[in-house]
Amino acid sequence: MSKELVDALDALETERGIERKIVIAALEDALRAAYKKQYNAEQNVEAVFDTKKGNVAIKQVKNVVLDDDFENEDTEISLTDALVINRAYEAGDEIRFDVTPKDFGRMAAQAAKQVIVQKMREAGREAIYNKFADYQDEIITGEVDRQDARFLYMTLPGNQEAAMSPNDQMPNERYRMGDRIKVLVNKVENNAKGPQIFVSRTAPDLVKRLFEQEVPEVYDGTVEIMNISREAGDRSKIAVYTHDTDLDPVGAMVGQRGARVQAVVNELGGENMDIVEWVEDEAQYIANALNPSEVADVIFNPENERAVTVIVPDNQLSLAIGKKGQNARLAARLTGFKIDIKSESEAANSLSNQSPLKDESGE
Repeated sequence: MSKELVDALDALETERGIERKIVIAALEDALRAAYKKQYNAEQNVEAVFDTKKGNVAIKQVKNVVLDDDFENEDTEISLTDALVINRAYEAGDEIRFDVTPKDFGRMAAQAAKQVIVQKMREAGREAIYNKFADYQDEIITGEVDRQDARFLYMTLPGNQEAAMSPNDQMPNERYRMGDRIKVLVNKVENNAKGPQIFVSRTAPDLVKRLFEQEVPEVYDGTVEIMNISREAGDRSKIAVYTHDTDLDPVGAMVGQRGARVQAVVNELGGENMDIVEWVEDEAQYIANALNPSEVADVIFNPENERAVTVIVPDNQLSLAIGKKGQNARLAARLTGFKIDIKSESEAANSLSNQSPLKDESGE
């Protein structure tokens, strides 16, 4: 070990951002473990690194104990022997003895190399993790690389691999090697194997981020996307709101001649977009959510505050329910209400079939 090691630590700190104290602490731990394994595992030792010269000393630490309490010569020294060294020692003090082996330099150099390589590897992983952790819930463009039974693997900027599970893949899309697609970074993990990045094409937030890219009013916060319910690849409902009374939030999302919403639809392979206005009035919000169907009335269930019955014109029933119940299902997710849809004639029949109230005489 020499001044070259000190220079190497300086370079690691300035070029890789790895703090000297972190590397030195790891190096001292490694050398202490190496000494105990090679020479005496029972001893209590410390490795002390000289930050100026690059040398390492191994110090055996012994506790000063009363003569009658002395039991272990590897970890203890009697008070009588301690006083020979220095009259100031008392029971409970610690004394450090230099036990650095003459041939320890080679072992120290090998340990230093291993520690530095490991710390560089860890720093690289940490840098990758921090970079993509900043992309959490953001859109990034990647290139399809390969696929196995568990994941579709993509290469992100910086040659970093990301994985997309089957649930995160669009059911209406087929991915081929070399395809460049936009994905949402929905999870970043840092484990023993290094950073693991997971991306999605089906997450509702992907729709939100795409509209942020296409609609300046969403990007600057003038129009807020309050909620999204999505059946990826088929249809999404988006509730939007603005504090600006002079602005139509739905119109801003759609854009002139539908250009803005069409850009999002195209990016998602033709997924339909229903954009509705969010309002504080819950009945009106539920009616808006059932767009494109007309709504005649919204009746709240007095026994369940999150359940409603929605009355629609007879010719609007199938439209309100949607194909395989999709429109009603998405509206329920968007609003957070359980929605029971009835036609006007069905609702009228239900009322006419109810028994009239009887008075106390039974008449």
